[in-house]
Amino acid sequence: MANKLWGIDLGGTKIEGIVLESRDNPKTLVRTRIDTESDKGYEHVLNNIKRLIDMLADEVGEQPEIIGMGTPGTIDPPTGLLKNSNSQAINKKPFKADLEELLGIPVLMANDANCFALAETRMGIVPEVDPNAKVVFGVIMGTGCGGGVVVNNQIIGGKHGIGGEWGHNFLDESGGKCYCGKSGCTEKIISGTGLEDYYEQLTGTRKKLKEIIPDARSGTDENAVKTLDRLVHFFGLAISTIINVLDPDVIVLGGGVGNIPELYDRGVAEATKYIFNPRLETKIVKPKLGDSAGVFGAAYLCE
Repeated sequence: MANKLWGIDLGGTKIEGIVLESRDNPKTLVRTRIDTESDKGYEHVLNNIKRLIDMLADEVGEQPEIIGMGTPGTIDPPTGLLKNSNSQAINKKPFKADLEELLGIPVLMANDANCFALAETRMGIVPEVDPNAKVVFGVIMGTGCGGGVVVNNQIIGGKHGIGGEWGHNFLDESGGKCYCGKSGCTEKIISGTGLEDYYEQLTGTRKKLKEIIPDARSGTDENAVKTLDRLVHFFGLAISTIINVLDPDVIVLGGGVGNIPELYDRGVAEATKYIFNPRLETKIVKPKLGDSAGVFGAAYLCE
């Protein structure tokens, strides 16, 4: 039993669980999901997690001795409280301690972006593009901008539990006020929401990014062109800072914005202008596991 890897990915709307055969043979034995139902409160979310684990245990015929979990936000090391979560039901709560008491087993937690980075490093795209990669930076660019750092197959959570949080570094004042209290954050500029906000500022019309980008490519909407150009420029600038600090072997771009092809040619070219090196050799790639990554990464926390 000790060889099995159990993982839970806690999302705002869904909780997903998985049991893998082992680290060396990550065959999926069972995988299922239920609704989070965070509107019903903190205790209800805890009980739903337990219910999901019991469902997994019924399927495999045994209970876990330890379980990994990916969460929105992260545990604050000094206080043990969950912070920086967009799910208010669990924010500022002793989430890890309460869950361990409820389950009666250790729970290993990491931010969902860290779990994404770990999964892509261990069993996703990284082994394919660079089997010897030592440093990997995983990015989730969607409604926000999250990030995770993996060094020698281990998540680097950091002293404050904020390792990889590139979305809340200052990028440009034009981003405006961020919910974190600062202004001009990366997330406010190159997230899907930030880009939609920018287009609305230009036009007075709200459009989804999936509508804006095709119009930019066709050249039929000059404001859409400006929005795509903004993404390319500021992505290159923001990711160059990560490269200058971490010098990763591979950067994996997840999330809806990470699917935009221009990031992989124009964006890389833009980043090359700002790194402290005459050429850019870091591989910047799309993920292999997609939406599955988080739950696999959570399971790998249990190694």
